[in-house]
Amino acid sequence: MPSRLARPRDDRWIAGVCSGLARRFGLSSNVVRLIFVISCLLPGPQFLIYLALWIVLPQER
Repeated sequence: MPSRLARPRDDRWIAGVCSGLARRFGLSSNVVRLIFVISCLLPGPQFLIYLALWIVLPQER
């Protein structure tokens, strides 16, 4: 069963959004970070979505 979507206190580089998404979907955090960086090369609101997730996702307890 996947864990709850939250920003972990460990394994974070900036805000923990990619690490939280990786834990939720059972992926490596580095893979999610790489996908995010590559997606930023494409047009779209990726960075704004990251900022929104940073604000909305709770801290892991």
